[in-house]
Amino acid sequence: MWRGLLPPTTSSWNYPNGYGTQLGERGAGLSGGQRQRIAIARTLLQNPNLLVLDEATSALDYDTEATVCQNLQKQLRDKTVFFITHRLSTVRAADLIVLMHQGKIAELGTHEQLMALGGRYATLYAHQGDA
Repeated sequence: MWRGLLPPTTSSWNYPNGYGTQLGERGAGLSGGQRQRIAIARTLLQNPNLLVLDEATSALDYDTEATVCQNLQKQLRDKTVFFITHRLSTVRAADLIVLMHQGKIAELGTHEQLMALGGRYATLYAHQGDA
């Protein structure tokens, strides 16, 4: 389950003992992205029915984030997940996207619906360069 979140082939995970490497307190010696992937993997091992992820992939590069999000989709298929993010590509496949603006719901729908609406979501998505 967690190997898709912690790819052993990436150069960012080259430690002498691989997954058996002893880490310092609070992940000392790891990058922010590595800490995020470990935190997500540990959470998935608990098999929660409800999960709130707040900027959970913000320290990951685009390719790693895409891989992690694909694996999260598979692992959390029958779960309720609130994925709070500024990177709209992260939630593109969500069943429902809620765009907040100034503390209020500005738009609500799937990625396709919000893009067709041509409102704030579509503008933000286009500006992020993943349109």
